[in-house]
Formats: sequence, C-alpha cells, structure tokens
Amino acid sequence: MCVYGYCRISQKKQSIERQIRNIKSAYPQAVIIEEAYTGTSINRKEWNKLFCKAIEGDTIVFDSVSRMSRNEVDGFNAYEELFKRGVELVFLKEPHINTATFKKAMDKSIPMTGTSIDFILDGINRYLLELAKEQIKLAFEQSEKEVEDLQQRTKEGLITAKLNGKQIGQRKNAKLTTKKSVAAKKIILKHSKDFNGSLDDLDVMKLAGLSRNTYYKYKREIREEE
Repeated sequence: MCVYGYCRISQKKQSIERQIRNIKSAYPQAVIIEEAYTGTSINRKEWNKLFCKAIEGDTIVFDSVSRMSRNEVDGFNAYEELFKRGVELVFLKEPHINTATFKKAMDKSIPMTGTSIDFILDGINRYLLELAKEQIKLAFEQSEKEVEDLQQRTKEGLITAKLNGKQIGQRKNAKLTTKKSVAAKKIILKHSKDFNGSLDDLDVMKLAGLSRNTYYKYKREIREEE
C-alpha cells in the first residue's frame, strides 16, 4: 500500500508549494506527484501514470477536488473507477466526498426484512446511494464552473481594458529590450563587418548565440537606432 499526494498547477508560473505543504501536513509519508499543465481535460501525463498504477489499498490525496479534475464528467468517472478498484481518495478541502465517506454511505443502507416491504427499502437505499453520488458530481461541477467563471472574468477584464485605451500585450513591431538583446547587439556592433568589425554574419551569429531571424532583427534595430 502506498500514499500518493497529487499536486497540480494550471500554469507553470504558479507555485505548487502550498499544495505540497497541505498534503505533507496531513500525510507526512505521502509520495508527492507534481504536474503542470494548461487546460481542463484529464489527459495529463503524470496523472495518467498514477491512475493506471494505483491498486487496491493505495491512497491518493488531493489538496482539493479541482486538483483531480476540473471537468465534471471526467472527474466523476475517474473517481468511480478508482473507488471500484479499492483506491482511497482523500480531498483535504472537501472531506464530504472522500471515498471513505462514500463507502460509509453505502454501508449504512437499510437492511432487508425478507418481506414485501423490501421493495420500499430497496428504493430508499438506491435513493441514498444516488444522493451520495450527486454530492460527488456536484463538487466536480462546481470546480468546472469556477474555471469557466475565471475565464469569463479574464475575458471581460481584457475587453474593459481595451475599451479604456489600455495596451494589452506588446504593440506590433515594438522593440523588446532585455539584457540578452543589449549584450547581443554590443557583440554585433563590435564584430560584424557591417559595423566595421571583421566577422561574417554566420560567425557573429555563433558568437552571440542567436538564431538567424533574431540576428537580422537585431541588425535592423541597430540601423534604426543610428
């Protein structure tokens, strides 16, 4: 049996440390699986590996349900499959949908009596089971909605910024000055034959560590600056 802690960030610029810290605080022995990706599908390399190798008795811990999936259908299907395989799922922020809680709801079914009333009791048990499933589906649904709301707010924010005359992103044909570009241009000015140096373009490219397109772009900018 093994305890895994699955941590995921949607963008590489985000920090994954908080998730790791929360999981390690609750399960110090957890083997942390980290993943960075963009999108809402469950087609993730590290998750797919973990999903396939998890066996009965293993435990997978998530900081929240959104780390497992932000897609309602894929999330619930994965949850149901792992539950059937005997893998325990723990959601630190949504403990009410842990597989242990779900299993407890199933075990609390009303026992049959061996009489005609069993038809009613069976219906009640089915209802309770479906109610537990709906709680799980709802958690994934809310997670998916959070993503959609965030995307919509971002879109509206960009539109508002544009309407207010703010520049979004880099202007077309604008020069981006970085330490690397400044250093590369100094090399070009010093060594290129076009600027009283002694080296051909190919040699200067190699010396500056530039691609062909970037090299000629910098040469053009240098001439414009003269």
